[in-house]
Amino acid sequence: MQDIKMIRNVALFGHGKSGKTSLAEAMLFTAGKTNRLGKVDDGSSVMDFEPEEVQRKLSITSSFNNFTWKKHSVFLTDTPGDDNFINETKFATRVCDSAIFVIGAVLGVKHQTEKIADYIKEAGLPTVIFLNKMDRERAHFEKVIDEIKSRLPQEAALCYLPIGAEENFKGAVDIIKGVAYLFDKNGKIKETDIPADMTDDVEMALEQLMEQVAETDDDLIEKFLEEGELEKNDLINGLKNAVRSGALCPVIPGAATENMGTELLLNALNDYMPSPADMPAQMGTHPATGDVVEMTPAADAPFSALVFKTMADPYAGQLTIFRVFSGTLAGDNFYNASKDNSEKFNQLFIMEGKETKPVDSAVPGMVIALAKLKETATGDTLCSKDNPVIYDGLDPIKPVMSFAVTTTKKDDEDKVFSSITKMLEEDPTLKLSREPQTNEILLSGVGQIHLIVLGEKIKRKYGVEMQLKVPKVPYKETIRGKARVQGKHKKQSGGRGQFADSWIEMEPLLNGSDFEFEDKIVGGAIPRQYIPAVEKGIQEAMEKGVVAGFPVVGVKVALVDGSFHAVDSSEMAFKISGSLAFKKAAQECKPVLLEPIMNLTVLIPKDCVGDVIGDLNGRRGKVMGMDSEGKAEVVSAQVPMSEIMEYAPDLTSITGGRGTFSSEFSHYEELPSQLAEKVIAEANKED
Repeated sequence: MQDIKMIRNVALFGHGKSGKTSLAEAMLFTAGKTNRLGKVDDGSSVMDFEPEEVQRKLSITSSFNNFTWKKHSVFLTDTPGDDNFINETKFATRVCDSAIFVIGAVLGVKHQTEKIADYIKEAGLPTVIFLNKMDRERAHFEKVIDEIKSRLPQEAALCYLPIGAEENFKGAVDIIKGVAYLFDKNGKIKETDIPADMTDDVEMALEQLMEQVAETDDDLIEKFLEEGELEKNDLINGLKNAVRSGALCPVIPGAATENMGTELLLNALNDYMPSPADMPAQMGTHPATGDVVEMTPAADAPFSALVFKTMADPYAGQLTIFRVFSGTLAGDNFYNASKDNSEKFNQLFIMEGKETKPVDSAVPGMVIALAKLKETATGDTLCSKDNPVIYDGLDPIKPVMSFAVTTTKKDDEDKVFSSITKMLEEDPTLKLSREPQTNEILLSGVGQIHLIVLGEKIKRKYGVEMQLKVPKVPYKETIRGKARVQGKHKKQSGGRGQFADSWIEMEPLLNGSDFEFEDKIVGGAIPRQYIPAVEKGIQEAMEKGVVAGFPVVGVKVALVDGSFHAVDSSEMAFKISGSLAFKKAAQECKPVLLEPIMNLTVLIPKDCVGDVIGDLNGRRGKVMGMDSEGKAEVVSAQVPMSEIMEYAPDLTSITGGRGTFSSEFSHYEELPSQLAEKVIAEANKED
C-alpha cells in the first residue's frame, strides 16, 4: 500500500506558450520516467499527443502522467493555457492538491496569467512559481517578479536567484542554504560557490525572505523583531507552513526546453507541497438527508472520488478519469451517488500520456482512469454505498459563441450529430441546441478555435466532416395598424365546390402575447363547427409573414362576420378563408420586422471601459448600467442579436483578451427601416 504522505498531486498552470508542457517533459525525463527529453516543437512530446495538439503546438486537453522522485510518487496534470480550452484548467484546480505556476521570463504576466492566477487563488492551492525561459533573449527576472507582485494575488517569495540570463543563464543561488547550483543539460544540479558579484544581492534577498516568512506567523515575527533574523530551521519550517497555507509562493528560475532548474523544482515539490494526507477533509452532502459529510483524506477512510474528465474514443470506448479524495478503491465496483447506482469495472488504470498502466488499487491523491463505464459522467461522485456522499459538481465555463452546424454530405447528417453527442460527454463547455424558428442546429462553444478543433477531432475519430456557419437571426414580424378585411374562398370546378367567407378585424396586441383570437359571430353567419378552422388557418398563415416570411407575433384577430354555403362549405374551406383574410389584413396593418435583443454582461478591466462602451454603441447597444466586481468592471447592456453573433473575437481584440461576456435573450424590438430593407432583400433572395 502506497504511503499517501509520500504522494504529491500537482498540476501545471500558466498562459499559452509559457512552456508548461516542456516543463512536464523535463520533469519526466529528469525523474527517469522517460528516456529522452520530449519536445513540443518537433512533436515528440509525451504529454501533447493528440494530432490537433501536435499540429498547433499547444495543449488542448489536460494530460496526465506520474513519476517517482526521491521516494515520492508525483501525479502530474498538464493543463491548457489557451482561452478556448481554459475549462480543462479550471476543472484541474478542483482536483489537484498544489500548483506549479509557469510564467515566462520574456513575456511575463499576460491577461491569461491573471485569469489562471485567480483560479489558483480561488481554489486555495499551495503554489510554486517556475519562472521559465530564462535562457531566451530579453528574459528579465526582476521585471517579471515586479509584475507578479503588482498584478497577481500570489505572494512571490524569492528562494533562488538566477545566475546569468539569456544565453548566459547557467544556474541559481539557493538563498536559504547559501550555495550556488550550476545546471546540467540532464536536469541535474552541481553545487558550487556563490559568484562573488552576487553576494550582496543574496544577502538582501535572504533578509527579505526572512521578513516575508516571519510575517506569516505570530511566533516568527516576534523572533524576527527581537533578533533581527530567523534561524535556518525556523526559516525552512516557516516557509513550508507559509507555502502550504497559500501565503507564500517560492519562485524557481529555469529553462524547461534546456532542462535547467528542473531538479530544484522536483525537490521543492517534495519539500514544500502538501501530500493528500496534509489536505483538509473534503466536504460533501449525504444524498438522502442533505447533511454535510466530511471525508478524511486517509487510505483507511470510506472511499470517495470525483469524476472530472471523460474521454471519448471510437475504439477503446469511453475513458472516465477521476481523483480519489478518501479511502481505497479496489475490487470491481463502486457506487455512483450522483446517479444512485452501482457500476462494475474491469481494471483500474493510471494515465501515462496516451498510454495507460494497470494498478490494483487507488488511494487518496491518485488520478485514476476506468474504461467503458455506462452510466458515469463528468461531475459524478463515486463512493461506497455504505458511506454515500455527493461533492459539489464541476461548473463548466458557459459557451459564448454559436455556429449553425451542417454537413458536407447529406448522408452524413446522422453520423455527424451522433459524433457531436459523444463529444458533448467529453467536453461539458459544448452545447447543442435547435433554433425552432430557423430550423438550424446550433453548436455553442468557448470560442471559434474551440469549435474548429472539435471539427478536426470528429473528422479524425469518426471520419465525418461538419461545417460551421454564422447562424440566421430569428427575426419576427408584427403589425402597427388596424384593418377590417374579407377572406373569401370560392372554388367551383365540377362536383362538390368549396365556399367559405370570413370577415376579420385585426389590430396590434399590446399585452405582450403573440396571438389572441376573438369570436364575434352572431346570428349564425358562420356555423360554430367552422370557427376553429378559421382560427387554425390564421395561425398557420402567421408562421410565414407577409414582409419577409418570418413568424408573425403580437396580433389580435376578431372574427366578426361571414357567410357559408349549406353544401360547399367545409372546415378546409374556412381554414383557407382564414388564411387569406390574415394575409390580406397583414398587408394593410403596416407590417414591420422585429429583431431579438440580448442582455449582454461584459466583464472587463477598468482601462477598457471606454473602448468597450464605444464599441457597444456602434453595435446599436444601450448601456443599462455599470458595476465593479473585484478588479474588473461589469457593463450591462442590451444589444441586437445580429450585432453580437461574432462578439467573442472582437471583445478579445478590444481588451487584449482580458474581457469575458455572457448573453441571454431579453425581448424583441422593431428593426430600423434601413436595416429592415436589407433583411427583406436577403430573405427574398433566399426564396
